[in-house]
Amino acid sequence: MSWISDHLLALNGTLVLLAVFLLPALESSVFLGFLIPGETAVVIGGVTAYNGTNQLWAVIVTAVAGAVIGDSVGYAVGKRWGDRLLGRLPSRLIKPAHVRQSKDLIQRLGGRAVFAGRFAAALRALVPGLCGVSEMRYRTFLGWNVFGGAVWATGFVLLGYFAGASWHRVEHYASVASWIFVGVIVVAAAGLLLLKHRAEKRAAARFEDLPETVGSEV
Repeated sequence: MSWISDHLLALNGTLVLLAVFLLPALESSVFLGFLIPGETAVVIGGVTAYNGTNQLWAVIVTAVAGAVIGDSVGYAVGKRWGDRLLGRLPSRLIKPAHVRQSKDLIQRLGGRAVFAGRFAAALRALVPGLCGVSEMRYRTFLGWNVFGGAVWATGFVLLGYFAGASWHRVEHYASVASWIFVGVIVVAAAGLLLLKHRAEKRAAARFEDLPETVGSEV
């Protein structure tokens, strides 16, 4: 992503602020996060604040606004068209069982899924829409969205600001950390689903054995 960063640094302050708003907004509303992580623009925004091109407060406010608005649009798209869009995808890409498991996981985690999803590009592109599909209350979604967006945007802007001339290294580490976080979330989610499946099997087995136990006691 260094070529994107270099191009962003070549822009004037106003255009950089526009990118700081648009990239985080678009990554979750139109799934751009699979191609260009919004954190790239946010880190570069912090670098421009370090260079004096932009005010630090302006970069932070712009990044937070882009993150929150983008996720809200993704939520609205998921709530209105999510099931229809998912139903049109080939089953070899997304199986209906996986969609049901994702909905169940989000319903179990609630707003915590919104906060956790904010810190990995792949999850930022998916979680808001899945929250809409899962019928999460918008009030719940919005609260965690604002909280997560504020923490994420402020953190990455400050990373770029304090890194200064060493921003290339920070950008690389941020990308690696993002994918490690995705792996941790996937493993944790798989563990939760496995535990739930085993608990359901044990409950079903106990239910099947119940008539025999009752009959032997009589």
